[in-house]
Amino acid sequence: MLTKRERTRQSILDLAAALASEHGLASLSIGGLASTAEMSKSGLFAHFGSKEELQLATVDHAALIFRREVIEPAQSAPRGVARVWALLDGFLDYIERGVFAGGCFFATTSAEFKHRPGTVRDRIAEHLASWDAYLTRAVAQGQELGQIDTGTEARRIAFELKAFVHTAESHHELFGDARVFVDARDAVRDRIESLRPAREASNAAG
Repeated sequence: MLTKRERTRQSILDLAAALASEHGLASLSIGGLASTAEMSKSGLFAHFGSKEELQLATVDHAALIFRREVIEPAQSAPRGVARVWALLDGFLDYIERGVFAGGCFFATTSAEFKHRPGTVRDRIAEHLASWDAYLTRAVAQGQELGQIDTGTEARRIAFELKAFVHTAESHHELFGDARVFVDARDAVRDRIESLRPAREASNAAG
C-alpha cells in the first residue's frame, strides 16, 4: 500500500503528465504546478527539488502509465501475431480513450524536445526506444514461431506497423476524425496478413 507521501507524489505526477500532454514539459514549473494542485510551493518542492527533476519524474510517470495501458494488457495475448496485434490495437485504444488530456504524451514531448539536447530529451528518447524494442521483439517472436515471414527484418516490419498507428494519432489530434482509427486497424490487419507465410495464411483461412 502506498504511503500518504507516495499517494501525493503520484497525484502530482498525474496532473503534471496531463498538463504536459497539452502544453509541453516546458510549461511545468514548481510554482505553477503547486498553484494548479492547490499546494504550497514549499510542499511541492519537497517532492521535486528542481524543474528538471519534475520534468524527468513526469516523463517516467507517463511511461509507467503507457506500460499499464498498452504493454501490460498485451502481455496476456499469446506470443506472435496475437501479441503484435494486441500492442497496436492497445496503442490505438489508448489514444481513443484520451488517457492523457492532450493526446499521446510522448508525441507532444518528443516534438517539443527534439532540438533540445539534454537529460530530459535523452529520457524521452529512452522510453520511446523501449517501446520500439518491445514491438520489434514481438514481431521477431512471430517470425520465430513461423507466423510471420522472415524475408523482412523484424525492425522494418515494426516500423511499418507503427507508421499506421502514429499517422492515425496525428490525424486525430489535428482533425478530430475518429474514422482514422478504423483505417489504422484495417491497415495493420492487412499488413500483418500479407506477412503470413503461405502455410500460416492457409491455416488462418481454414
